[in-house]
Amino acid sequence: QVPVVESGGGLVQTGGSLRLSCLGSGTGFDGLAMGWFRQAPGKEREGISCITWSGNTAWYDDSVKGRFTASRDKGANTVYLQMNNLKPDDTGVYYCAACVSVASGIILPSSVAKWGQGTQVTVSS
Repeated sequence: QVPVVESGGGLVQTGGSLRLSCLGSGTGFDGLAMGWFRQAPGKEREGISCITWSGNTAWYDDSVKGRFTASRDKGANTVYLQMNNLKPDDTGVYYCAACVSVASGIILPSSVAKWGQGTQVTVSS
């Protein structure tokens, strides 16, 4: 059973918007901060957002601050990432997983993170 299912990716032009969704199975998200991670072609996966279980606080990588907004619907066991003003550098496969935000501001997968298949985002110039 896949623990998470990401969706909402696609092909957009520079400046466009997309909204990604991440659906958890069962009670998989209960009590967990949830993050979005991006893997660009030829690069390692990087954390770009992390939102607390309450949804009251979110951290963002500098590359997406002011453009991306994370949110969650606990009742629907779903986490979202609203992406605005997309740039070609945002191209990659986007994954959601449990996260931690360390003091340096870096977002990392937590020790209980489980990975889905991701959703492809392609931003054309």
